[in-house]
Amino acid sequence: MKLLLDSFWRAAMYCLHPRVMMLSLLPLLLLTLVGGMLGYFFWSDAVEAVRLWLESSGFFSTILDWFTRFGLQGFRAAVAPIVVIAVATPVLILVVMLMVALMMTPALIKLVSQRRFALLATADITPFTFMRNLAWSLGSTLLAGALLVLSMPLWLIPPLIMIFPPLIWGWLTYRVMSFDALSSHASTDERRAVMKQHRSNLLLMGVIAGFLGAMPSLIWAFGAMAAVFAVILLPVMLWLYTLIFAFSSLWFIHYCLAALEQHRAAQTAAAVIPAQAGIHSEQLKEIEHA
Repeated sequence: MKLLLDSFWRAAMYCLHPRVMMLSLLPLLLLTLVGGMLGYFFWSDAVEAVRLWLESSGFFSTILDWFTRFGLQGFRAAVAPIVVIAVATPVLILVVMLMVALMMTPALIKLVSQRRFALLATADITPFTFMRNLAWSLGSTLLAGALLVLSMPLWLIPPLIMIFPPLIWGWLTYRVMSFDALSSHASTDERRAVMKQHRSNLLLMGVIAGFLGAMPSLIWAFGAMAAVFAVILLPVMLWLYTLIFAFSSLWFIHYCLAALEQHRAAQTAAAVIPAQAGIHSEQLKEIEHA
């Protein structure tokens, strides 16, 4: 627990570092450009398609008529944009997560290792290392995306929308961030040993990060007003997601590198003690023989 809390506060302080703040803006700029292009070409068609689908559905059409009957025409008009945003947001968040892992994490690992773990030996980096990290991140992200899509019908139940997405994000964060934090310093055996030894804490960190990642979604609690300002709010929300992911990455980096340092110290001590015992045994034998 001491290591978990220490790495938490260190990560929070590192988020104020100018380099971290600048790095948090890079994925946002690219995603804003991509999102703007997609919105320019597909927003109207997507909203119109969702509106027609809602009105053709007997169940949703009844609900929309109920809104009109009670004078909520403005909310009825905002339902289709809200649905489009709700569907597009998880996809954009997954892209942010992947971009943080690929773009920010290596730079953050370098920053932390230079400032705190300068004496910690690094592993051999090869082109295969990058491909392995990419495959791990892609596989974990696709699996998390599938779980998000499958769980979306359950989001209609108010309590579950605050449970399932954070849990899925927590699992994804634990998988991706732990692997990336150790990839540049730990060997395969060391990485497996550290992740196995600290699995409960790492999973807890991932779940906490998952709940933190759900906080920017509260922007959409403003309903129709949020839909009106979606063009402004969506980039702000994505930047918040990116900053939270950066904090999560720093949290895992501080924790995993410190855990790796402890693991190596324990391995060295375990190797030195038998060797010292052997030396003392030989010395005792020599004394008895003399």
